[in-house]
Amino acid sequence: MFEAVLTQSGGILGPIATLLGMILNGIYEFLGLFGIHNVALVIILFTFIVRGLMTPLTIKQQKFSKLSAKMNPELTAITAKYKGKKDEASMRKQQAETQAVYMKYGANPTSGCLPLLIQLPIMFALYQVIYHIPAYVHDINIWYKNIGEAIISSGNYAEIMKGFAKTAQVSVSNFSELSNGSLSLNHMIDILAKFSSDNWNELAVKFPALDAIIKTNSARIIDVNSIFNTINILNRPGLSFPGIIIPFLAAGLQFIQTKQMMAANPTPIDKDNPMSASMGMMNNVMPIMSGVFCFTFPVGIGIYWIAGSLFAIIQQFVINRILAKIDIDDMIKRNVEKANKKKAKLGLDPNATMEDLAKTQTKSISSRVQAPEKTSSTANYANAVKKNYGDSNSGKSDNNYKPGSISANANLLKSRNKDNKGDK
Repeated sequence: MFEAVLTQSGGILGPIATLLGMILNGIYEFLGLFGIHNVALVIILFTFIVRGLMTPLTIKQQKFSKLSAKMNPELTAITAKYKGKKDEASMRKQQAETQAVYMKYGANPTSGCLPLLIQLPIMFALYQVIYHIPAYVHDINIWYKNIGEAIISSGNYAEIMKGFAKTAQVSVSNFSELSNGSLSLNHMIDILAKFSSDNWNELAVKFPALDAIIKTNSARIIDVNSIFNTINILNRPGLSFPGIIIPFLAAGLQFIQTKQMMAANPTPIDKDNPMSASMGMMNNVMPIMSGVFCFTFPVGIGIYWIAGSLFAIIQQFVINRILAKIDIDDMIKRNVEKANKKKAKLGLDPNATMEDLAKTQTKSISSRVQAPEKTSSTANYANAVKKNYGDSNSGKSDNNYKPGSISANANLLKSRNKDNKGDK
């Protein structure tokens, strides 16, 4: 299929990146039917399509965020109630009360994380595909392949390509072939894929015998990677116009996206909560950092960020309109019904808590002994114990023991054993 296997993502991202690469290649070939060969446009359409496919996950996450805004005051109150209490009883009560809140709203604590966990591998793979386009777009790969094969066949190229690898900031630590004076085609394409316009001219000078092959194929590469014949997406934006627009546009759109999301899910910043304060600071710092990073990365990465933020802004606007029509109480009611149906399928009581489920496991034991009623005095406690074990223990001691003491518990256990023997 594709020759530049090295530049494709491996590991867990491999299958995802391969699928996304097929989409990217399909978009490029589709546009080619209309005589359009432009990688920047492909990146924009590719980003829109992939982000669009993830819209259901985004909507689910946004619904949970809206539900969280309703639950958070109660969860915060519970946290404040047990603040500083580290004993086991308090921690169990806090857990039980927190669970009760989630049951009340029919929510699952993992509901907000699951869509994000699904999206993250896709986003990382998406970034890898954008950063290694020659590995996934067949027509572009052929041009790099033509140059790479010509260089390899020329011989004595290892030191020259090692120098270009350093200039293009491509690590050659794993390129063991270079030490032997050889380099695989995949590794060669990996280096050439990072070339800027100036690098191609330098390459032609280093290999004068290959001047025609290098200039012909590199001209096609530069042409498909150009925006209005002025910006090459393989180059860094620089400080001159129009390239400098890219970092500012990326930062500006991400700032708008962040503010839009905060407005959709307003969450007051808790100054006493370090995590909450950090999130508030990150929302303001990240757009600035994106702009700074755009100056160091090729323009193509900036185009990807711009397209992603632009789509997210449009998407968020549509989602806000959808969520505005959803009544929060109706959503809670549906969530509770859905959660109850899941419990019913598992044969569980829809109204049972984790504590209730744990009690059912000891039902056979507890059924033999009636639990003492809640009492407010020592005398009532003694009466409850007496009620459980009866008054017909003629052989029992009449000694009075302090309720809850070791002696009292030992006496009760002794009495119960006698009762059990009498039942046989």
